[in-house]
Amino acid sequence: MVMKLTKEGLDLIKKFEGLSLEAYRCPAGLWTIGYGHTKFVQQGDQITEKEANAYLIKDLQWAEHVVDYSIGVQLSDNQYSALVSLVFNIGKQAFLRSTLRRYLNHGNYLRAANELLRWNKVGTRVLKGLERRRKAEKALFEKD
Repeated sequence: MVMKLTKEGLDLIKKFEGLSLEAYRCPAGLWTIGYGHTKFVQQGDQITEKEANAYLIKDLQWAEHVVDYSIGVQLSDNQYSALVSLVFNIGKQAFLRSTLRRYLNHGNYLRAANELLRWNKVGTRVLKGLERRRKAEKALFEKD
């Protein structure tokens, strides 16, 4: 079954990444532009909204690939979209090592959904924005 990122999933990512047409430092200290784009971004960079959308679609490809090849159970498009959002935010290695992925690959969708809420920190610091994002991802994951 070929899964695809839904419009709702893309909108969730856009909402929580936020749009910035000028480079800024994210909470993790990386130069960021558009909707969370970090590759080759430097202080002073500027882009258009059209460029931001193009970067996002391209940037999401690696996260989609991670979900495609690391999850061995069937997912709905909404579950897939929630996981792509998570992976895009936390990174490949964190996701591959996660208890969430382990639960999901054992068919325990409920425990996997609950694990989403644990990814609300940068280091040891809880961020309200990450709490809101994880709740939205969990709601999307559980939608079907």
